[in-house]
Amino acid sequence: MSSESAPAVPPFAIEKARTRLFGLTLDECIHAFFGGSACMAVVVLTLITVFLFREGADFFGKNHDNLRIYRQAGLEYVDYIRQQERDHTALTRYLSDLRLRTLRYLTAEKGLTVAQANARLAGFDDFAGRYGDAVEPVRGLVSDLTETATAIKTKYTVNEDAKEGRRQLLAEGKKDEAAAITIQDVDFKTELAPITGTLPLYKEASATFSKNLGEIVAGAPVLPAPELQARMVKFQELTRDYLATFPETLHALEQWDYAKPVPFTQAFTAFFFGHEWLTASFWQDWYGVVPLLVGSLLVSVIALCLAVPLGVGAAIYVNQIASPREQKLIKPAIEFISAIPSVVLGFFGIAVLGQTLRAISQVAWLDWIPGFPFAERLNALTAGCLLALIAVPTIFTLAEDAINNVPRAFKEASFALGASRMQTIIRIIVPASLSGIVSAVLLGLGRVVGETMVVLLCAGNRIAIPDFTAGLAVVTQPVHTMTGIIAQEMGEVVRGSIHYRALFVVGIVLFFLALLINFLAQKIVRKYRISIG
Repeated sequence: MSSESAPAVPPFAIEKARTRLFGLTLDECIHAFFGGSACMAVVVLTLITVFLFREGADFFGKNHDNLRIYRQAGLEYVDYIRQQERDHTALTRYLSDLRLRTLRYLTAEKGLTVAQANARLAGFDDFAGRYGDAVEPVRGLVSDLTETATAIKTKYTVNEDAKEGRRQLLAEGKKDEAAAITIQDVDFKTELAPITGTLPLYKEASATFSKNLGEIVAGAPVLPAPELQARMVKFQELTRDYLATFPETLHALEQWDYAKPVPFTQAFTAFFFGHEWLTASFWQDWYGVVPLLVGSLLVSVIALCLAVPLGVGAAIYVNQIASPREQKLIKPAIEFISAIPSVVLGFFGIAVLGQTLRAISQVAWLDWIPGFPFAERLNALTAGCLLALIAVPTIFTLAEDAINNVPRAFKEASFALGASRMQTIIRIIVPASLSGIVSAVLLGLGRVVGETMVVLLCAGNRIAIPDFTAGLAVVTQPVHTMTGIIAQEMGEVVRGSIHYRALFVVGIVLFFLALLINFLAQKIVRKYRISIG
């Protein structure tokens, strides 16, 4: 057949043939690219999750061994007595605070000089000195038992390290070197005899301590002001309650058994309900997430209390009230905040905001505000203010989009019925966009909970549960957070150690917290969509 008789190829067919790549059309290539990107995101997320759980899974086994040796080496036994000493120390701090309050009263209210006030407090100082010295019999016993218990734990640790070294040499085929390692098993019953044998000495020391403390408290001085005397009466009541715990401590020592097994569930409860995060201790390491979780939640609540009114209010104003010129100025200014590095905001908090807030708290006519005045410039309030600044752009942008998506007919119908602009905003626009606003708030919460540098630099980094009995003044207390502890300690831990594993478990807690926030966001959005529809 000649070329003239061949059928002509349509131009669209030629173009379609040219757009094929590896047998796929252009549309199919685009679909494959974006579909592959989504699959890659799922794969990366899966790998991160698997890695997180793999590195943290071994923590609870190591924590169980940590708690087991804590008991077998006698540290638990000594801590029963040590707690008695710690409680007495807490009472002496109460007494020191009472002395400081009395000194301020004598100088500010009575007009005495500091020297005159100290001379008048000589009787109080003698009382406080005798109260503090009363614990010496128990303190001396604790000191002796501490050396014995730490020696037992060290011997066990060295022995376990030797066993691990032998296992590694055998795995490498170095049998001669492995045989040269000497391993001596620890006989805990024999090693603990010097500790458990001090029970009669403790009974005697405790009885003497209890008798002396009761006599000292009975002769407490009378303070010059009713409110100060009320605190002294409270101190006497606290001391009597403290003395009432002595029989319980004695019973715990009598019933203590180093061979009593430690339940594996205690490794979980010690982490999820533990109130101490103490690492690199010569005595005992504790990994309790509660103070870190409470610190994270406290800072997040402070941030949301500031960011939600500002972010949502700005979104409503920009979308419904502001002129076009104001919109062009306000929107970029708010969204630019998200471009500021968090470490720069942290430096700003250290150098400017923290100092400014502390200076404001010292103003006399502001002392009615809970927590004012305060001395710590780095605390939950400072960190919360900066986190609010970080969360505002997220909340503003998403809330403004939600408001913008409300059908224009809703607004026009409201105006047609005679409603004012504010009535339309409050009764029509905001309820119609409520699902989007709630989503914006929850996503802002997720942004705040996951922030690291600001809380690490500005929250104060005190690993302790805040004193919520102080009421709203709790916001002026230093805290530590889960993200902050990971950033602070991950670079210093030994890979594979219990501390290393514990930080990964904290990461897992953060992971599930983020999942919970997203789950609540979806549930709330779905609920409001149904109710509005």
